[in-house]
Amino acid sequence: MKSTLKKLGFALLLAAATASFASFATADEPDDGLVKGANAALKGKKVAFVPIAMGFDLTEAWAAGLKQDAALYGYELTIRDPNWSVDAGAQAITQLIAEKPDVLVIHPPEIQAYTRLVQRANAAGIPVVTMNLKSGANGDAFIGADWYDIAVKQTNAVVKLCGKDSGKSGKIAVMQGVLTNPTSQYGIQAIQDVLKNHPDVQIVSNQAADWDASKAHAIATTVLKANPDLCAFIGMWDNMDVGVAAAIKEAGKTGQVYVVSSGGGNQASACDNIASGAFTTYISYDAKGQARDLMMTVRSLLEVKPESAGVHTEALYTPLKTITKDTLYTGACWSLPDVQKYGP
Repeated sequence: MKSTLKKLGFALLLAAATASFASFATADEPDDGLVKGANAALKGKKVAFVPIAMGFDLTEAWAAGLKQDAALYGYELTIRDPNWSVDAGAQAITQLIAEKPDVLVIHPPEIQAYTRLVQRANAAGIPVVTMNLKSGANGDAFIGADWYDIAVKQTNAVVKLCGKDSGKSGKIAVMQGVLTNPTSQYGIQAIQDVLKNHPDVQIVSNQAADWDASKAHAIATTVLKANPDLCAFIGMWDNMDVGVAAAIKEAGKTGQVYVVSSGGGNQASACDNIASGAFTTYISYDAKGQARDLMMTVRSLLEVKPESAGVHTEALYTPLKTITKDTLYTGACWSLPDVQKYGP
């Protein structure tokens, strides 16, 4: 009898402890005065993203960050892919303004392409975030690179490689993307400003390949034939500049003609090309870091909506990293699959 009572008492004690633990485990999360309100402010909101195009490292990294936050905080994310068409992008933005998202994120292909649409969205009370490429209208936040500073760093690298006392010809070529893009508008000015102080370095070719690696390859092939003593190319985007590197390799001049490129720092586009010698110097604006900046900016705008959209612009210029074989280290670049799987 005593044994039975003892077993019963132990069972009751165990049941009470289990119930107590379950009650503790399912208790409401404590409110520190901010967390519940911040999370609630995001739930059910609508965010829209219109990139230049999907399917390449920059936009896929940014989208990965937004997708992660949308799933975590319960806001709705819409992505409209214009696939490099300015007209399709403008149409998508126009439709989204009518749908009134709580935040609109755009990636303008040209400085003036979406200026009036940004102004129209702001007039409708929609905060606008501009990614990496400046628009003629600032909107509420800009997250991206300082293209003038990038080109200054690229040109200084080329001066060191090709200028006085380098033993090289001093002849360089510039490979632009789209002439009306901020990379060209600000980049060319930077190149010219730096070279004013270095008359020993001269531009013998300055052409646009429209971000197309095949076009860049064809242009570079012609430039190399016309200038057999060419020292270097300054390129304005890694995904395009691989075409330049391929032309140099076909001419048997890898390591003799340098490629100074820039981009978002994806492993395959940046560090792998530095390691192989396809690129000599690379200026990274770290699209993975930009994705995190975008996530936090969108959260902020959803949590505290501006009283008047477009009146005050927050500028988050991305820290730049110069990568060469001498400065290459594990972790200098990021992997798109990792960002898509684990977040920025």
